[in-house]
Amino acid sequence: MISKPDILNAKILIVDDQEANVRLLEQMLSDAGYTRIASTMNPRDVSGLYRRNQYDLILLDLQMPGMDGFQVLEALKEIAPEDYLPVLVITAQPGHKLRALQAGAKDFVSKPFDLIEVQTRIHNMLEVRLLYKQLENYNKKLEQTVAERTAELRESEARFRRLTELASDWYWEQDEKGHFTKVYGPVLEMLGITVDNLMGEPIDHKAHWNKAEYNAFKANVAARRPFIDFVYSRTKSDGSEQYLMVSGEPMFDSSGRFTGYRGIGKDVTDSMRSKQNS
Repeated sequence: MISKPDILNAKILIVDDQEANVRLLEQMLSDAGYTRIASTMNPRDVSGLYRRNQYDLILLDLQMPGMDGFQVLEALKEIAPEDYLPVLVITAQPGHKLRALQAGAKDFVSKPFDLIEVQTRIHNMLEVRLLYKQLENYNKKLEQTVAERTAELRESEARFRRLTELASDWYWEQDEKGHFTKVYGPVLEMLGITVDNLMGEPIDHKAHWNKAEYNAFKANVAARRPFIDFVYSRTKSDGSEQYLMVSGEPMFDSSGRFTGYRGIGKDVTDSMRSKQNS
């Protein structure tokens, strides 16, 4: 919510070529408790003043010589095309109201002034403007927070990958259908296959895995059991045996739904051959 002190401390600019009108509006705003009131009788100064001060409300007369209020609105849109223009136009011409709103003004008051109406419209416009700024600031902070969290997650993932690489040859994840979704490490080079053979489809006996061992592996996955240091083998194209050791655990989302597996793998061919030869 926007507090009354926030509204009374908002920055207001009065733009009118008639000094009497400027003085009347200044006095009315001052009597209502507004504390940050500026004015100009030169419409050509408005864009520069707005660029420097980012007023929360501009009270703009439409009928001015040299540069009328419609031209001022166009100039403001050029310097802040995506911004919310907080302009309340002042006009004695009923036919100008719709045109002013189409040009970017947010509200209007008619001459001669009804002071109660002017005060009410100013208060309402300032409340909307400050809420808009509050939302804008919140969105910027949210974007910054998301960017920071994303950077933290990326760094965390990088650290995890580095630690995984120290403890194993590769890290992997599968979705609930058994399709590989992440593979970090040199497993593709070890197996002599491309990512197309690994990503999107589970390993099967056609890749020359030991069928009995792979069926035991699939049974663990089907039962959604964790497994540690499970060793299975495959026959390579040159007829030699290659042994891999994997550990994995099932993953679940916050509602308890199974979402797949993740784990680590390691080539243990050398150690298995040593055992066989000992």
